[in-house]
Amino acid sequence: MPRHTLIPCLRYKNGPAAIDFLCSAFGFERHAVFSDETDPNIIVHAQLLLDGNMIMLGSERPSNTADIYNWKTPEAAGGVTMCVCAVIDDPDAHAARAKSAGARIIRGPYDNQGYPGRAYDVWDSEGNVWNFGSYDPFAS
Repeated sequence: MPRHTLIPCLRYKNGPAAIDFLCSAFGFERHAVFSDETDPNIIVHAQLLLDGNMIMLGSERPSNTADIYNWKTPEAAGGVTMCVCAVIDDPDAHAARAKSAGARIIRGPYDNQGYPGRAYDVWDSEGNVWNFGSYDPFAS
């Protein structure tokens, strides 16, 4: 597996439910999931893969890191805190899978305006925005 040097990290109020949603709706696979030893409903750290690309996530919880970063979920922040873009082969089929798993599609699938490819935008189970599209910014 390639070693990526930029890995999006997300916080969720309900870490286990977020992992289940990301796997069923978006096709992620569990790479590593570490739960709190005293409360398995708290995800201390998780790594999920989609086509060899990784995201990391954890449950919202009191911690020094949360205090230092002022880390908030989209709900706690009152809006989107970031957008994750993922390059995929078939945005139409991916959107259909996400929708059938209960994902809330924001927009699309649509043809990109001003550059090649198709995409769609979707909220995950806790309001993070994801863009899944066929445009590969690394392609020549």
